[in-house]
Amino acid sequence: MKKYIGIILLFSISIQTLAQNHPAKKPKLVIGIVVDQMRQEYFYKFEARYSEGGFKRLMKDGFMMKNAHYNYIPTYTGPGHASIYTGTTPATHGIIANNWYVRNLGRMIYCAEDSTVQAVGGSVENGNISPRNMYSTTISDELRFSTNKRSKVVGIAIKDRGASLPAGHMGDAYWFDSNTGEFMTSTYYHQTLPDWVKAFNNRKLPQKYLSGKWETLFPIETYTQSIADNNDFEGPFIGMESSTFPYDLPALMENNDNFGLIATTPFGNSLTLEMAYAALEGEKLGKRGETDLLAISFSSPDYIGHRFGPTSVELEDNYLRLDRDLEKFFTYLDKEYGKDEYLIFLTADHAVADIVDYMLSENVPAGNFNTRFILTQMRGFCILNYGEGNWISNFSNEQVFINYDLAKEKGVSIEKIQRELADFLLRFDGIKEVYTATDMRRLDYQTGKKHLLQMGYNHKASGDLLLILEPAWLSSSWKGTTHGTGYTYDTHVPIVFMGWNIPKGESSRYVTITDIAPTLSMLLNIRLPNGATGQPILEVIQ
Repeated sequence: MKKYIGIILLFSISIQTLAQNHPAKKPKLVIGIVVDQMRQEYFYKFEARYSEGGFKRLMKDGFMMKNAHYNYIPTYTGPGHASIYTGTTPATHGIIANNWYVRNLGRMIYCAEDSTVQAVGGSVENGNISPRNMYSTTISDELRFSTNKRSKVVGIAIKDRGASLPAGHMGDAYWFDSNTGEFMTSTYYHQTLPDWVKAFNNRKLPQKYLSGKWETLFPIETYTQSIADNNDFEGPFIGMESSTFPYDLPALMENNDNFGLIATTPFGNSLTLEMAYAALEGEKLGKRGETDLLAISFSSPDYIGHRFGPTSVELEDNYLRLDRDLEKFFTYLDKEYGKDEYLIFLTADHAVADIVDYMLSENVPAGNFNTRFILTQMRGFCILNYGEGNWISNFSNEQVFINYDLAKEKGVSIEKIQRELADFLLRFDGIKEVYTATDMRRLDYQTGKKHLLQMGYNHKASGDLLLILEPAWLSSSWKGTTHGTGYTYDTHVPIVFMGWNIPKGESSRYVTITDIAPTLSMLLNIRLPNGATGQPILEVIQ
């Protein structure tokens, strides 16, 4: 009998060993995490006070690509989310900015706008949302195709574009409505809100989070990775004379977008994760025998970063709190799915520039670019050289749109205007380079900022002139900061994978944001998104 027991035990151990050496062919769940406006350096800058189970766990148990960059201009939220999930750049997927000018409409359009759909839940004005302006498939679409749509995909974010673009054309998306304090969707996805979303909204979590104060997690004097809390560089909330702790949230709500105030606090991250828990349980993601995908975008770091900047106590506190939220989330996933049964990737949709006035105070060359002044100068130049009329239809995203109808009427060559106006613009401080649409179409740029411009250039939608500003110059005149350039402060973001079939380690090899989706395609053995131009990250899949 003992002999047979020994054989059974040996057989059981062999099966366990085999299972450990040969994990499941597919993960139960893929979770994509986009931290809006996260620099790569934040992994290390605040590391001393991170918990063991949040960002530190990603570094310890995951594979980190330390030299990951965006490979196009402009580095904005809409293009960033689209590029992560399509594996290609705006030149292909078509999301060339958050908002851009459309000639035949004579107006700006929003990257996720769709007038053919209506709000479901939330408020009417925030419901015209879908991914229809994105021209290529996403990794989330391809996952759905690979299982004949048995796999589920859900996108969640405070920002509608942070939810709808990652969810792709075939997933579901839910975003936060600042008017009602609820998560909503549109008729592109559902005719009514699912019961689990209604139940979540009935919990009234925004009211709970906004009922108290935002105080620092630790004593404020210990925030040594930030400049003084009281300074002249940050943008205070309406109703406050300075941007200093603590923040009385109920008092600030009335003058600061009501429930939308939560987006500019770390509690927006907590709310987003609570919605993620609800989605996991409500849709039974990862528990139906198919690989599902949950796309989470943390929008609050971007709102906080814009207002207070990357050297602020507010931003440091945001990441210390987000770290603890992630620790709780990872622990939940371990319990519900098994530590090696889910796959996570974390990245950012762009990084961020330092506040111009702060840089100047430290004797670093920088400047604020006055777009209104430049627009006036361009119009004056054109009238002087080509005759009366409104020669500039639009100037946005550091791109100039020439009035084609007026040029035709006056008999002036578009290429002539492009070249002469480009030379004229180079006279002004802050403008480093100017490229014409004609050259973007005729030439193939392989290096430098002009290559990044070309990867963001869309033949049908982009402007006639594309400007590159000097380093640390921003098209912003208010306190706080922004992003959008091709400089490393805007392009350098984290890419880290953790979980199912992922080795531990790190690499300093240069990779691009468009490599994420092809890497997932190889890991999951599914098709590449149809416009993908990135390459699989071999360190992660081998």
